[in-house]
Amino acid sequence: MLEVQENQLIKVRNPRTGEIDYSFTPTPVDELEMHCNRLREGQVKWRKLGLQGRIEVLRKWEKSLQNYKDEIMEALISDTGRLNESNREFDNISKWIGRWATIAEDVIAPQAAKPSEYTPILEMTQENVPYELVGVISPWNFPMSLSAMDMIPALLAGCAVIVKPSEVTPRFIEPIQKSIDAVPELASVLRYVTGAGDVGAQLIDEVDLIVFTGSEKTGRKVAAQAGQNLIPAFLELGGKDPAIVLASADIDSAVNGILFGSICGVGHQCFSTERIYVDEKIHDVFVKRLVEKANKIELAYKLGEGHLGPIIFDKQASIIKDQLHDAIEKNASVQCGGEIEERGNSLWMRPTVITNVNHSMSIMRDETFGPVMPVMSFKSIEEAVRLANDTLYGLSSSVFSGDEHEAYEVAQQLHAGGVSINDAGVLPFVITEAPEYSAFNCSGLGESRFGQTGLRRFIRHQLIIKKNTNEESPWWYQV
Repeated sequence: MLEVQENQLIKVRNPRTGEIDYSFTPTPVDELEMHCNRLREGQVKWRKLGLQGRIEVLRKWEKSLQNYKDEIMEALISDTGRLNESNREFDNISKWIGRWATIAEDVIAPQAAKPSEYTPILEMTQENVPYELVGVISPWNFPMSLSAMDMIPALLAGCAVIVKPSEVTPRFIEPIQKSIDAVPELASVLRYVTGAGDVGAQLIDEVDLIVFTGSEKTGRKVAAQAGQNLIPAFLELGGKDPAIVLASADIDSAVNGILFGSICGVGHQCFSTERIYVDEKIHDVFVKRLVEKANKIELAYKLGEGHLGPIIFDKQASIIKDQLHDAIEKNASVQCGGEIEERGNSLWMRPTVITNVNHSMSIMRDETFGPVMPVMSFKSIEEAVRLANDTLYGLSSSVFSGDEHEAYEVAQQLHAGGVSINDAGVLPFVITEAPEYSAFNCSGLGESRFGQTGLRRFIRHQLIIKKNTNEESPWWYQV
């Protein structure tokens, strides 16, 4: 839980100990304005560096990050209570710099001048003009990765960027800003700020484009404010991702894939598998093996051991508990797990398999964000597709089948932007190389953060039309 005092000091809970062990003062209004003005000034020179110049600066930052790695990792682990995922988050930045740099070479270069086919006296050139200042508002579940995922391509495009991570996981901000400040060329166009929703709202009024990752409820507010300001908004919001297991599926493979997709990062992922539909002919065997596998997953009470860290945000634990209570009240059966475990003041949850569920239960409708796997049987493929599409969301989904043609046909019927076949939770692994991906329904708004589009969305296209003769144009007035 966050505690805000009259002097605006925000106190933050450590998910591994459950203790309040960190506090910070949100970035003041005048300071945020100052940062934005300074970043706009720096963006002029940043754009003139050209793509290769910007890549060189980001490579310098890679080295600076290594110099501050111990400090960043200590803060990130305290933010999330996780070791393996924190290592992955740290490594993501270097990986993404390299991959986005390669993509940028194909996206950013201006087109060569081209004569008009129908009006030969005119010559056209398209210039790629970056937005001056991009704002990024990122969530608490993967705090460093989700703050950098959009920031890196925006910087490569030539934008300046201001980032406001979640107030739930703010410890990493100070050391990562140190690594940025150690590279003056980057510090002139990149800044992290601190605060809660009020700082995020102010940030939207200061920037030319906003990227937001978070809940559908808050995303609506962000979209409305961006609309009032007439600036682009790219939103990735909640998910309630389904998995369909067809009768032809390899059951052990499906169990392993769905288990990972459901509980990775304690289920604190937008792309987590949160609803599982299994053909009635294999339902019982599937559940039996899923429970067997789930029971082998260990909680990482000791850092570096086990599989699952603590629940990061205590408010999320309350949501999980309420959903489970609602399901049990409506006759759902818990096959394993099912309890929020309090260890001292920290909160933990073992992988939870729950059966006899239906769509009257909030656990099948609302985002859970926890290691919970509700399993429901179906009689026909048509029923499975109908159930999977019965949702407010449409982020991703998965299909498991031993018949590739069958799986692809089902995948095409699903109302989700990304569909995995015979795996789950894989979209984050292909972010820089996938073709364009769009969130369906209320899971997002705006162009994809995947592939070339993930970089191109930070660029406006300027058409320069040059007349290549001194002769009068035929459309001029003859006076």
